[in-house]
Amino acid sequence: MLHQIQPLGRKICLFSTLSLFFINCKNDSASENQTALETPQKPNIVVIMADDLGFSDLGCYGGEVDTPALNGLAENGLRFNAFYNTSRCCPSRAALLTGQYPHQAGIGQMTMDRNLPGYRGRLDEQTVTLAEVLKTAGYQTGMVGKWHVSPTENLGGNEQLEWLNHQTEKETFSDLDTYPTARGFDKYYGNIWGVVDYFDPFALVNGTEPVKEVPKDFYYTDAIGDSAVAYVDHFVREEKPFFLYVAHCAPHWPLMAPEEEIKKYEQVYDEGWQKIREERYKKLIEKGIFKGDTTKLSEFMFPDLKWAENENENWDSRAMAVHAAMIDRMDQNIGKLIDKLEATGQLDNTVIMFMSDNGASSERPSQYGIGFDRPSETRDGREIHYPVKKSEEHLPGPETVMSGIGPVWANVANTPFRYWKARVYEGGITSPFIVHWPAGIKEQGIVKSQAAHIIDIMPTLLELSGATYPEEFNGNTIDPYMGESMVSAFTNTEEAPINETLFWEHFGAAALRQGDWKLVKLDGNADWELYNLKEDRTEMNNLAAKYPERLKAMQEEWNTMAKATDVFPN
Repeated sequence: MLHQIQPLGRKICLFSTLSLFFINCKNDSASENQTALETPQKPNIVVIMADDLGFSDLGCYGGEVDTPALNGLAENGLRFNAFYNTSRCCPSRAALLTGQYPHQAGIGQMTMDRNLPGYRGRLDEQTVTLAEVLKTAGYQTGMVGKWHVSPTENLGGNEQLEWLNHQTEKETFSDLDTYPTARGFDKYYGNIWGVVDYFDPFALVNGTEPVKEVPKDFYYTDAIGDSAVAYVDHFVREEKPFFLYVAHCAPHWPLMAPEEEIKKYEQVYDEGWQKIREERYKKLIEKGIFKGDTTKLSEFMFPDLKWAENENENWDSRAMAVHAAMIDRMDQNIGKLIDKLEATGQLDNTVIMFMSDNGASSERPSQYGIGFDRPSETRDGREIHYPVKKSEEHLPGPETVMSGIGPVWANVANTPFRYWKARVYEGGITSPFIVHWPAGIKEQGIVKSQAAHIIDIMPTLLELSGATYPEEFNGNTIDPYMGESMVSAFTNTEEAPINETLFWEHFGAAALRQGDWKLVKLDGNADWELYNLKEDRTEMNNLAAKYPERLKAMQEEWNTMAKATDVFPN
C-alpha cells in the first residue's frame, strides 16, 4: 500500500441517486477481491488535474497539507520542478486535451465566443482530443469532474439566476457537440461550466443528462472520487486498456469544505503568511525539489503587511484552513482511486500523472459578485454572501459564503515563486507534476528538473499507447500538436531537454522560455523582463538591461510564435 487513509464511511452507491454512470453498468461492480485480469500490454493511463493548486501546497512539495496519497505516488514515482501550464483553467484544459497551445485549440482566453480565431471559447474543429486519439488505439475512455471547454454565457438576469440557483431547469448547459461525450469520452460525470458550489454544483451532468438533484450529504470532491473508482470497476471487466481523466475542482474558490475536514487545520495557519512561507521554502530545499543556491526564496510581495498587526487574523487563518481541507479531501479521493487500481491488479501497469491547471489564485469572488456562474441563492433559498469585508459573520467554509484565499495567501501557496494564476511568472505557470508508473519508472523518488509543458501530455500518451495522431478526423483537417514526449524523462536517469522553447500569452501577460532563459511581462502595458532561470529560478534579477541583444531576439521569437498560434485577434 502506498498510503494510509481512513475510509470515509461512504459507499460508491451513495451517488446512485444522481444516476451517475450506473445506468450504463447496473449490477456490474467488481468485488475488491476479484481475480485481476491479465495485465494488458498497453498501460492504462490516469491523468489527474487539480484546480488552482499552489506549487507548494502538497506535502511532497513542501506544504503542510496532509496528502499521503499523492506523497506515496511521488515517493514511488517522479516529481518535476519545472512543469508548466498556461496560467488559467480553461486554456490549460484545452492545451492538455489537444497538445496545442490554447489559442490554437480555440480557447486563448475564456469560454466566451469572440468570433475570432484563437478566441472561439470552445475546442476548435481542427483539434483532436486525447480521448479521441486513444480510442483509435483500443482504449476505453472516461472522464469525471470539470470540463470547462464548452461555450458559456453570462447568467446575470433574474430568469438566468433562477437557473443558476437550481430553481428552474434546462436540459443543456452548452452545445451538446462540445460535451466530453462528443469529444471521445465513452463515459462522463461532471460539471460542464467552471465555478461550482461544492455542495450542489451547477452544470452537473451524467453523460449528457442533467443531474437534477443531489443527496443532502453530497460533497462534489467525493462524488468525483467515487465516480472515478466506479469507472475503474467497470473498465477492468474488459481486456482492454483504459484512459481516465479525473478533473478535480478543488481547491478552486469558493472555499467550501465539510466542517470536520476544516477542523484538522484550525490552528495550522495561525503562524501567518511569512512564517508559513519560510517553512515551506525550507522543506522544498530539504526534499530536494530545489537547490538553495539557484532557487532563492523570492521576496514576499506584501512587505508592508505584518501578521501580528492583522485585524482579520481569524478570517485569514480560516480561509487557508478551508483551502487545505479541500486539498486534503481531494487527496483522500485520489487515495481511493489508487486503492481500487491496486485491488484490481492494475496499479503496476497504470501510468498516473498529477498536475494543476495553474498556480494558486489571488481572486476573491467579492471582486466579481453575483452573475456569470456565481449564484445568488442556494437551492433552498438561502442568500449566498460575497463578503467584501472580512467579518466573523461570514467566515469561509459553508455553502452560503463565496470567498477565496486572496493574493497574500496565493503568494504563500506558490512558494518559492512570485505571483499567481493568470500571470505568467513562475508562480502562475509552474505546477507540481507527479508521475507514477511501476512498470516503467526504474529510479523512483527522484526530482526531475527538465522543463516540460502541459502540451507535452498528448505526445507522451501517443508514445505510451502506440496511438497514431491523425491528419484528418471526423472530416476535419487536424492541426499538428506542439508538444514533445516526456516518456524518456520517465524511464531514463539522464536529464535530456524535453522542450527547448515554450510560449505563453493570456490577456496580455506574456512569456517565452528558451533553454534556461525566460522573457516575461506582467501584462500588455508592461515592459519585457529577462531572467536566467538556471541561476535565478524565482525571477528576482531582471537582466533585460544587461543583455539587450538576447532580449530583442527573444521578443522577435515571441512575436513569431504569437502569429503562428493565433494570439493576435485578426
